[in-house]
Order: sequence, then structure tokens, then C-alpha cells
Amino acid sequence: MPTNQSFGRRLRTRRLYHHGDDRLFVVPLDHSVSTGPITEDSAQLIDLIGQLTENGVDAVILHKGSLLHVNHEHFARSSLIVHLSASTVHAPDPNAKFLVASVEESLRLGADGVSVHVNLGSESEMQQVADLGTVADACDRWNVPLLAMMYPRGHKIADPHDPAVVAHAVALAAEMGADIAKTVHVGSAAEMADVTRSCPIPVIVAGGPKVATSDEVLDYVQEMLDGGAAGVAMGRNIFQASDPGAIAGRIADVIHHKRGARPELKVATG
Repeated sequence: MPTNQSFGRRLRTRRLYHHGDDRLFVVPLDHSVSTGPITEDSAQLIDLIGQLTENGVDAVILHKGSLLHVNHEHFARSSLIVHLSASTVHAPDPNAKFLVASVEESLRLGADGVSVHVNLGSESEMQQVADLGTVADACDRWNVPLLAMMYPRGHKIADPHDPAVVAHAVALAAEMGADIAKTVHVGSAAEMADVTRSCPIPVIVAGGPKVATSDEVLDYVQEMLDGGAAGVAMGRNIFQASDPGAIAGRIADVIHHKRGARPELKVATG
């Protein structure tokens, strides 16, 4: 954590790390805006958040409207990150992310941090980078941790998992003033290590495509940690699992150096 940050921002950033180490386990639940509901019944979302926060998840990412329907008591055990960016799969350019909330609004809602999505290489990259800079300035003003979701996506990106391009994406996040960068896996622990070593801020890795079993999920998480990642931000491999709380607990154990602390799952996650 940079020592030249204000006391308030350093304090809020440390609060994201509920296990007292330098590892971070985040579950994004912002998918309903981009692709549609993530649960069949809206009441299930409330239960899902409870399962996650009771099983070692450090932070949950939600859009502002979801906060009207969830139990605030769940966040006594976990942090709340409000996502400020949005687009849908139905848009002419789904890669064009727009700001739909502000840092000040998120603070009024009780957020511990905020997140912004940037698609490097998209047609609207210029506006997205400008938005990231604007949000970073507001985060400085209000001492709020900023998670930048940096994805190489667009017609100029030949390989979205190219280590050089991914390293550029997380470097951009750091240069714009983010506290944490989220990005994609680049193919191996060794290649991931090159990316994380080049970045002055913690890098957490997106959860990747849906896999069949819990063992595959845990092996993926371990590979990211072996590559120097500070943790993971995993969505569908958790909320689409047969037992989201159980797989979240197993992932938390791996991330926070407690692998083997919980019994093996007997069922596949898909």
C-alpha cells in the first residue's frame, strides 16, 4: 500500500482486506446489468450475498440499485464495492462502458470502495480512460479505494490474453491512480508473474470461464496466486455453483493460505 496516500484512504483500503493479510477475494455481482439476472428469483440474491459474506469473501461488487434490496447486516463481515460503470450486451457497442454512479453517491450508500471498468482497445477507450481519471480524482478527494477493472477488448486487440497487452492495461490503472487492478489471466503462472511484477499496485485476476468442478476452480485460483496475483475477482464460477457458500469458503481458504482447512466438496460446481 503506497505510504504517500492519505490516512483516510489507507485506512479504508485496509478495511477491504478482512483477513488481515495482503490477499483479496472479491465476488462481482454486477452481471445483471450487462447480461441479465444472475438468480431466477430476486430473493435469492439476498441469500447469495449472505452465503458469500459468511464464507470468507472480502468484498462484494454491486450496482447501486441492488443496495435497496439486500440486507445491510451482511456487510458487517465483508466490504461493499459499488460499481460505477455499465453497458449491456444489447448495445451497438457492448464494450462502451459509461459512468452511471459517482463516488459521492456511493459514499452516501455506504460503500467501502468503488470500481470502474475500462476496455482497453475499444472504440470508446478515450472516454473510458477519461472517466477513470475523473473517478480517481474524486476518490482522492473523498479518500475512497478504487478498483479498476482493466480488460483488453476491441478490434485492435488481436489477443486479449497477450501478457504485454495485459501488462499495459494494469499499468494504465496504476498511472490513473487506482489502488487495485483487476484483469484477465494471461495463460500461465510464469506469464502472470511478469504482469504482476511490472505493476506497482496489487493485481487481482478475473475468475475466467465457467468450469466443471470445484477442483478446477481451486487449481485456477492457486495458479493465479503462484503468478503473483493478490487474489481473484470471481463471479459465475461461484454464483452458478450448486453451493455458492461452500465453494466461496474453499476459495477463501486457498487465497488466505488455509488450503485443506475445509473438507473437499463432493459435488461439481456446474
